[in-house]
Amino acid sequence: MASATNTQNRLLAALPPAEFERYFSELRPVSLTQRQVLYEPGAPLTHVYFINEGVVSILTKMADATTIEVGMIGIEGAVGTAALLGGETSSQQALVQVSGSALRMNAAECKLAFDQSPAVRAVMMHFIEALFDLSAQTAACNRLHTIEQRCARWLLMAHDRLEDDIMPMTQEFLASMLGVRRAGVTCGAPGSFATITAA
Repeated sequence: MASATNTQNRLLAALPPAEFERYFSELRPVSLTQRQVLYEPGAPLTHVYFINEGVVSILTKMADATTIEVGMIGIEGAVGTAALLGGETSSQQALVQVSGSALRMNAAECKLAFDQSPAVRAVMMHFIEALFDLSAQTAACNRLHTIEQRCARWLLMAHDRLEDDIMPMTQEFLASMLGVRRAGVTCGAPGSFATITAA
């Protein structure tokens, strides 16, 4: 069971202790493994995952089966928050890009907390607004910026969430996140930002 003092997740840490104990004391820890899919498009939103460690990419799948990242979630947020706004199924894929851990909660119970508690609602709405803003900014960057600029932005965002200079992922995986060929990442990745594995 979770407590307000042993979570790294910033949403949960921002809640008043009394509200945490009332609504979130039954959170269950789960491991997140690299490339694990938390949600596929069209899948029921059964749980909300409060990220404690690691990074999850929110991906849009195109008709030709290619994917591009439209959001990134780490310790600052949660996966599955569309359920709090009444969503029943996922519209994107949620894919673990850096392994770690999360605290998982039944989506219906999380929505109950969201509906009943002004404090919970304020914290979650602040994050949801930030996630919308991130998606809009990502769309603009994908349209207007060079591969080098997009790669640098992506690495900085991942660094903020990991708080580490080592990012255990392949160039192929990074290319998929950016929606480019692997060769584009090979040429564009600024080595001074991070170490990317070559597995």
